[in-house]
Amino acid sequence: MNVSAQQTFIIVGAGLAGAKAAEALRTNGFGGRIVLIGEEDDRPYDRPPLSKGYLLGNTEREKIYIHPAQWHTEHDVDLRLGTRVTEIDCAAHEVSTASGDKLGYNKLLLATGSSPRRLDVPGADLAGVHYLRRVADSEALQAAFASAQRVAIIGAGWIGLETAAAARAAGCHVTLIEREPLPLLGVLGAEVAETYAALHRANEVELRPSTGVAEIIGADTVTGVRLADGEVVQADAVVIGIGIAPNIELAASARLAIDNGVVVDEHLATTDPDVFAAGDVANTYYPWLGTHLRLEHWSAALNQGPVAAANMMGAHDSYDKLPYFFSDQYDSGMEYSGYVPRNGYDSVVFRGDVASGEFIAFWLKAGRILAGMNVNTWDVADDIEALVRSKTQPDPSKLADPGVPLSDLIDQRLSRSAKMAATDPAGR
Repeated sequence: MNVSAQQTFIIVGAGLAGAKAAEALRTNGFGGRIVLIGEEDDRPYDRPPLSKGYLLGNTEREKIYIHPAQWHTEHDVDLRLGTRVTEIDCAAHEVSTASGDKLGYNKLLLATGSSPRRLDVPGADLAGVHYLRRVADSEALQAAFASAQRVAIIGAGWIGLETAAAARAAGCHVTLIEREPLPLLGVLGAEVAETYAALHRANEVELRPSTGVAEIIGADTVTGVRLADGEVVQADAVVIGIGIAPNIELAASARLAIDNGVVVDEHLATTDPDVFAAGDVANTYYPWLGTHLRLEHWSAALNQGPVAAANMMGAHDSYDKLPYFFSDQYDSGMEYSGYVPRNGYDSVVFRGDVASGEFIAFWLKAGRILAGMNVNTWDVADDIEALVRSKTQPDPSKLADPGVPLSDLIDQRLSRSAKMAATDPAGR
């Protein structure tokens, strides 16, 4: 009998990372028991549509799910929805659930994701105050935008900007409140962040930069937001998007290493050799970057799940996929490949016409490209990734010239390995 057929692998967290891990286990021939446990009542789904197409009403609900409804039965995956795991006993190789069940495992994957950070001000619990993380949140926001005249959004990160675009599409007046001088300043730096400020101003969003929130006001239902300087922004609905925090409670109680998430090595293994972590919750070591990163990106969950699954089966694969994310706002779509620490670059090179909204931005440090972002400019992401991976130092004038193919700028000594890394779906 196949040894794997006698084993039980448990995946805690039925989001993208967990679902893709379960899929990879079966694809790679794991014949044992797979238990996929999720707190939500919905089967595993993609989260990006919740602030994009699904929120806008352009994407059907069935399209957000990762697998068809019958997939789990057809692939003998024991999917347990509406189930909360309350404890992990690493010594006993056992998890406990809120219903009192105890389940033994040979290998365990933590894909517990993250939760929205809560705004700690008076009035934050009023009706009409929204966070966005789950399907029901997106549906509640869609309903709110349909009935509201004025929407205040607190936080100008990706969620804040995408919900601002959706609220404008619904005809709402939108006020965007942000502590920093520019939207996405910590992520993109001032040069590129300004392009997003301009995009939202062009779509008649009222920006309130460098502004704090004192309280959310209203009786039973929100009527506005009082800013730190005392001014009141009138609002029928408020969206809070001030970031997310990893769901580390289970891992911490199991005494796994915690540092801005569950600490894992390049193989996605925790300090317990039989426990792995993937997705938002995992603070992963990236050999190519030489550092740990906890990435809250769709691509990390998509690609880390299968690598964790392979290693649960006994492989020794490294996860070193280049960080990647995307965003859609109004008629502007973008893709970002690479990684730049806050204030970790010394110049930005633009290629194309920034004013028209069709361009590529490159972040450089000591002449080397750290990351690139293509905006309404398509079929270039592979070349951008290859450029970043090649560690080349191109002539800035050629980098800025749309007439020079990006592929011509890659250091030819490294171009083959860079392009192979860019197209490897597992990031290995």
